[in-house]
Amino acid sequence: MDDGKPTEPKAKWWSRPTPGSGASAAPQEPSPVEDAVPASDVTAVSAGTEAAAEPAASVTAEPLPQAAKPLHEPDQYSTPPYGGPGPWAPAPPVQRPVRTPAHGTPVPPPYSGTNGAGIAAAPAQAPTPPAAFPPPLPQQAEGHQPQPQQPQQQPPAQQPLQQPQQPHAQQPPQQPQGHHQPHPQPHHPPSPQWLQYDPWGAPRQPLITNPGPPLATDAGKRRNRRGSVLVGALLLALVAGGIGGGIGAYIERNGGLTQIELDQDARDGGGRAPDSVAGIAASALPSVVTLHVSGSTESGTGTGFVLDNKGHILTNNHVVAPAGPSGEITVTFSGGETANAEVVGKDSGYDLAVVKVSGVSGLKPLPLGNSDNVRVGDPVVAIGAPFDLSNTVTSGIISAKDRPITAGGEKGDGSDISYVDALQTDAPINPGNSGGPLVDTDAHVIGINSAIRAADSGSTTEGGQAGSIGLGFAIPINQGKRVAEELINTGKATHPVIGVTLDMKYTGDGAKVGQRGADGKSSVTEGGPGAKAGIRPGDVITEVNGGRVHSGEELIVKIRSHRPGDRLDLKLTRGGKDLTMSLTLGSATGT
Repeated sequence: MDDGKPTEPKAKWWSRPTPGSGASAAPQEPSPVEDAVPASDVTAVSAGTEAAAEPAASVTAEPLPQAAKPLHEPDQYSTPPYGGPGPWAPAPPVQRPVRTPAHGTPVPPPYSGTNGAGIAAAPAQAPTPPAAFPPPLPQQAEGHQPQPQQPQQQPPAQQPLQQPQQPHAQQPPQQPQGHHQPHPQPHHPPSPQWLQYDPWGAPRQPLITNPGPPLATDAGKRRNRRGSVLVGALLLALVAGGIGGGIGAYIERNGGLTQIELDQDARDGGGRAPDSVAGIAASALPSVVTLHVSGSTESGTGTGFVLDNKGHILTNNHVVAPAGPSGEITVTFSGGETANAEVVGKDSGYDLAVVKVSGVSGLKPLPLGNSDNVRVGDPVVAIGAPFDLSNTVTSGIISAKDRPITAGGEKGDGSDISYVDALQTDAPINPGNSGGPLVDTDAHVIGINSAIRAADSGSTTEGGQAGSIGLGFAIPINQGKRVAEELINTGKATHPVIGVTLDMKYTGDGAKVGQRGADGKSSVTEGGPGAKAGIRPGDVITEVNGGRVHSGEELIVKIRSHRPGDRLDLKLTRGGKDLTMSLTLGSATGT
């Protein structure tokens, strides 16, 4: 591709003529110092050389005398600088410029007037210009152009450096005729600036030590810098230490950077509304106790609650029954304190008993409510020790009122059967809850947990303990209060009676008065409340105080829910006729 430049072969770089002499330069090896010239200097000199060669293309060349034989024989291996140039050929020897070429490298200010090492140099004498221009070169072959060489001068300041050897020949080599001779280049004396510039000198202080104020000042500056660096390092260490300490404390307090921490509400101090389950339990639990009963043949666990400051505790009769006459009863309070207790009184018909602890202070009696004020659906809380799990709290509602139930009867003679006009609740009640309080939203006792209706698979007759199915029954506290007072005061409880014997095998609707009593006498006690009211054998009682009666057990439950001396209004049938009458309840001592 034609790039606008001559395509003829140029003279080899080791054959370029040396300016300032009339002979061609012989091949010479560059000195080690010259080989170490920076690349920037090489570029500047080469550019200047090629620029100077352009205008000489149209000058007619004249023949030159025969050149002398070189000092060295031609290298048969063509090793540069005597052989042909190749990719391994070194760069041309750097020649010192005599002027700054166009667009060349300017003289750096630090070297103006110095010897290249920062030391002022004495002005050097300009060399004497040559007497005449160098003889013209012989005419080259047609179509070739000579490549003139920039003149080379050695400044006086670099005289100790090794200089390239000059050839002995005085005449340039013969050129073939027909070549154009370039115009002779006029010789210009070297500039004083370039004579004082050393491109090989390093920009540094001279090697000779120069003690004095400047060095002392530099040392002070260095000491100041060292002091500043030390202060900065100390400040950095303090800052880094503070940051590191903060990070370490955070990691220690929060369990590491990668450990997961979940959000959690702060503690609220335990405050609850008094009518909430938690508030009710907090108020009632200190008054509830757990009873451990052991006798000669059996043992059991139940619950009770404190009635007064004297140490009286109300519970169920079937809880303390295993102790017998010589058994042991231990009471454990909600705080873990224990004390021995003794039976004050008990009644199997009501399934209630009172025990007493001695030498215990700080007792908290549980307030008693009024079971007549209870309505179906009222919220209630049951507290006890199901399966010996003390301080267990369950909640529910009143499912029904005046539910006639009978419990016991294990002895077979009916002496241990209890008749209760009970409160029904769905609050879970299990074995061990017996004798515990059923409290309302004011934490007042409204019933004594006594019985449950168990599933058939968990009945006690099969040898297992029944569990709650949501059918629990409690003795109303109005009945419990009366019986407890009698047991504390007299050791025995009285039962209200109407003075008749009932036919418990009657299957019709209502409670039928038997024809004869157990001893063969009349079924209506002579002079008793029934006889005085006009009741006869065979009558069927159907209502008590307006409430329907469906069986003999239900009539007993209705009567025992009252006190002796209470007046009752009865409805009965006799020979197909409906009758009404009133009677006053009598009293009998329970067992």
